[in-house]
Amino acid sequence: MKVSCSSLLIALLILISVLVQTNAETLTCTSRRSPCFLKKMTCPAQCPSRSPKDPTAKVCYIDCNSPICKTECKKRKPNCSGTGAACLDPRFIGGDGIVFYFHGKSNEHYTLVSDFNLQINSRFIGLRPEGRTRDNTWIQALGFLFNSQTFSLEATKAATWDDEIDHLKFSSNREELVIPEGHLSSWQSPESNLRVERTSNKNSVVITLPDVAEISVNVVPVTKEDNRIHNYQIPSDDCFAHLEVQFRFYGLSSKVEGVLGRTYQPDFKNPAKPGVAMPVVGGEDKYRTTSLLSANCKSCIFSPAGVLDQKDALVMDYGTLDCTGSAISGNGIVCRK
Repeated sequence: MKVSCSSLLIALLILISVLVQTNAETLTCTSRRSPCFLKKMTCPAQCPSRSPKDPTAKVCYIDCNSPICKTECKKRKPNCSGTGAACLDPRFIGGDGIVFYFHGKSNEHYTLVSDFNLQINSRFIGLRPEGRTRDNTWIQALGFLFNSQTFSLEATKAATWDDEIDHLKFSSNREELVIPEGHLSSWQSPESNLRVERTSNKNSVVITLPDVAEISVNVVPVTKEDNRIHNYQIPSDDCFAHLEVQFRFYGLSSKVEGVLGRTYQPDFKNPAKPGVAMPVVGGEDKYRTTSLLSANCKSCIFSPAGVLDQKDALVMDYGTLDCTGSAISGNGIVCRK
């Protein structure tokens, strides 16, 4: 009996698919608030692992905050065009999907997110070019307060950029922390409520606070091309290494505050003017803090005890979430068809 080459090829492809599927990881949502609680889902063949050995490969991921319980593939580095992004000088994309800029001032600290159980601050660096009325700023560091713990990471100063040098510096509870270089190198807090994993050999990490947030971070310089286009007037002895960040939150309260956090309030009206090339929003006085690890801004609501009254919790009825319209259905919940 003759067997055609096309039949052999199909059989081979099926066998390869079965083998890949067999090696695929299974993920489970452990958050009781999730509509996918305790459901087991197998990773797709295109991204069979959540921690692939290849740093350029996509990872397997399950959005436990989505009513669609299935795994998907995603990149681990920040998507500066996605919801929750904070990149450039600095350009934010809020939980409502609206793009806005928040400039602040160089060498000052601003609260990005302040909720009952989580505080995320930022340190801005920058300069004021001759003839300008404001500073050009970038996010240089992030500070996290949760429970009675603190964690921070920052981009270290560099005269010129070198991809072969790691520009990330970490601290836990105000003590310097060393996370060895190398893709998938990781560190976990003794309480197991914070994990940091490198997503490339240098300069990229993902920070996970289980059931609270996931933050993708990448260190980049101000490039010569950006300097030319925007006339930043970057000096020769500082490339202004800064952070590109993308946040993903789980179960924020309806009273969440912060430059970015407020855009996740269910009734927030974004003041960013539509149709403007660079819609700038204010709030410097409301969200300025005295340090990277303080929660003393005028609008901060963080409690070290993490107290969250049920009436303050953001309640989302996943069964009636409308995914037929915009890709974003309020409060940063991404609808996927």
